[in-house]
Amino acid sequence: MAETHSQAPEREMLEISFQLNGEPTTVRVAATDRLLDTLRYQLALPGTKEGCGEGECGACTVLMDGLPVNSCLIPTYQVRGHRIETIESIPGDELASLHASGTTQCGACTPGVVMTARFLAEQPELLGTFTVRELMAGNLCRCTGYDGIVDGVEAMVAEKTAPKGEPPCAS
Repeated sequence: MAETHSQAPEREMLEISFQLNGEPTTVRVAATDRLLDTLRYQLALPGTKEGCGEGECGACTVLMDGLPVNSCLIPTYQVRGHRIETIESIPGDELASLHASGTTQCGACTPGVVMTARFLAEQPELLGTFTVRELMAGNLCRCTGYDGIVDGVEAMVAEKTAPKGEPPCAS
């Protein structure tokens, strides 16, 4: 006999605690719940977007302990004790260089692009080995052609690394 919805076994729930955008957070999740869904639907942080659901497009990128990860691939229980930052944690003034360069168009990829750009701005030494275009390869965009994204990320990194009180050098 086929199992009906009312006969489905109850899912075992796990309670986990982690830092979310600088705040201690505790949630109850099933072992199969993705971080992406927990952020969007349980914690009401809809900024992180689902693009492909397979870790290919980068739209769902968040920072986990400062490193960019695809939240569609991370089971929520794996963030126990970790620090998660989402697009909602980014102050608007940090985005000025991205807006000025035409980084965004439709907005589907924007949260993931911004989170990866923030990571790069915190790790400028990577640009001594890799280009911005190479480092942003995990973030797909169907609208911009990437030139605006690359220009915006370069400007964001320059602003973050300029000595205090001095404007960044123009390229």
